Amino acid sequence: MYPCRFHKLPMLFEHGDNYYYVVWETSCTSGAPLLEWWYDDASRHSIEPWYRKIDDTHHRYTAIFGPVANISHVHYKVNNYRLSTKQYTIVRRGEAELNRVLVIADNQNGPTEFRKVLTGIQQYYGASSKPDTILHVGDAVQNVGSLSNWQRHLFAPMEDRSGLHHTTPTVFVPGNHDHDKRRVSSNRNLYMDMYHGLYDTDELGKTAVTNGSYHRFFHSLSVGSARIIVLDAECASKEESEFLERELKSLAFQSARFRIVTVHIPPYIEFWDPYGWNKKNDKHWGEHIRLEYDPLFRKHNVDLVISGHQHNYQRSTVSHSTNSARSGTITYAIVGGAGGMLDLERVEDWNMYNVTYLNHHFVALDIKDRSLSWTAVSSTGSVIDHFAVQR
Repeated sequence: MYPCRFHKLPMLFEHGDNYYYVVWETSCTSGAPLLEWWYDDASRHSIEPWYRKIDDTHHRYTAIFGPVANISHVHYKVNNYRLSTKQYTIVRRGEAELNRVLVIADNQNGPTEFRKVLTGIQQYYGASSKPDTILHVGDAVQNVGSLSNWQRHLFAPMEDRSGLHHTTPTVFVPGNHDHDKRRVSSNRNLYMDMYHGLYDTDELGKTAVTNGSYHRFFHSLSVGSARIIVLDAECASKEESEFLERELKSLAFQSARFRIVTVHIPPYIEFWDPYGWNKKNDKHWGEHIRLEYDPLFRKHNVDLVISGHQHNYQRSTVSHSTNSARSGTITYAIVGGAGGMLDLERVEDWNMYNVTYLNHHFVALDIKDRSLSWTAVSSTGSVIDHFAVQR
């Protein structure tokens, strides 16, 4: 019997518009694997993956494929003469079609509750349907350098309850627990390099990922008629600020029916550990988001800001400006309830949130042409919040 096996079957991420990133892991070096992808009745493209040895029994492979044409079905598999996966199919939706986005965040350190949330997700979508995109708003694990955390907190629950991560691309928004920010060779970025090299060249070239690789997460992409900006709350920089202003002004963003920004730490936090908030300066953690970024969100008519970090649910819809001459609203949503220990103690009151729910949950975000629908659902299946926008 061949001794090598899959520790982690492929997990699919978006890698900017029309590209995908795939990561998988085996128990030994598995010969010369290839990532193959193809359309219906079309020839196959083969990509040699990048290899990284994590330890003697964990061997990680990653590959990027694309550009993918405007076509409804794309297939891929890992192919090795002795260790291969089955075929996986990605269903791609057009702008005028219904694009179903599953929004989750902060499942770290709570695999039991995360499995309950995933069960609720399965029941919500039903056996014949599934989301087209997963928006994970950060903190997938508690300890970024722990192999067992990655397996127990993220990969195993996803595999056990849904397997969505094989065929539904994840848009990943980095949380404070997800990646090692140190620019040193001994950093512990085991799996958090899905956006490495995103802007390296026009051809999306990517150098081999080695220990110590540091990359930026901030980028943007389109999902149906929405344009989504992904920000890195932990690594504020001149580069990110310049990117944000440039993207907010861009034709792609301003011409989108719906303009969305997602960043792990909310601009307006109300629930946290009181000791950490008052004695450990946690209250200052995301100040740059509120003081620098939020005025830009309002200035450039962002419709929706999605965050995690705070382990419960809150939603506020307010005017873009206190100036009554300006029209339009902006919605702030905190969706940090995918499994982590809940935040139940109030530390601030911004006098702005319309809805507060102190339990585990997920959000079904549906986008179709001129319509956006947001439905927050408890892990037991109860609808806790809903709003819709027509353009």
